[in-house]
Amino acid sequence: MLVRLIYASRAKAPITADAVDNILASARKRNPEYGITGVLCYSDRIFVQVLEGGRDQVNRVYAHLMHDERHQDLILLGYEAIDERQYSSWTMGGIRLDKINRSLLLKYSISSELNPYQVSSCATVALLNELASTAAFTQRD
Repeated sequence: MLVRLIYASRAKAPITADAVDNILASARKRNPEYGITGVLCYSDRIFVQVLEGGRDQVNRVYAHLMHDERHQDLILLGYEAIDERQYSSWTMGGIRLDKINRSLLLKYSISSELNPYQVSSCATVALLNELASTAAFTQRD
């Protein structure tokens, strides 16, 4: 069974470019072995991530994240069985949200900054879908 899990969290410390590079490199190395695909969106203090894959594998990754000391205020935004992956070509896509057009964030939020704690999970998912459809995510393998 394939599932898609979407979560948000706040970073305990400001997110540096090196930290994100390390997170993405680790995910891109590990994810193919576990059949995980997805995307990571981040700003200076917020993470929003989509994980797709087998139910057991995705649940294990999320359980690990729940104990990751770099996160706080972890919140599950969505979890569903899926027929196909939306991010199948990305071992882990990434996007820095301050690099995208602010009007796109305003389309789904009350401000031009991503804050998944102040919008519905549906709005966050719609934003991620639009970012994916416009090829805003980057990927390195």
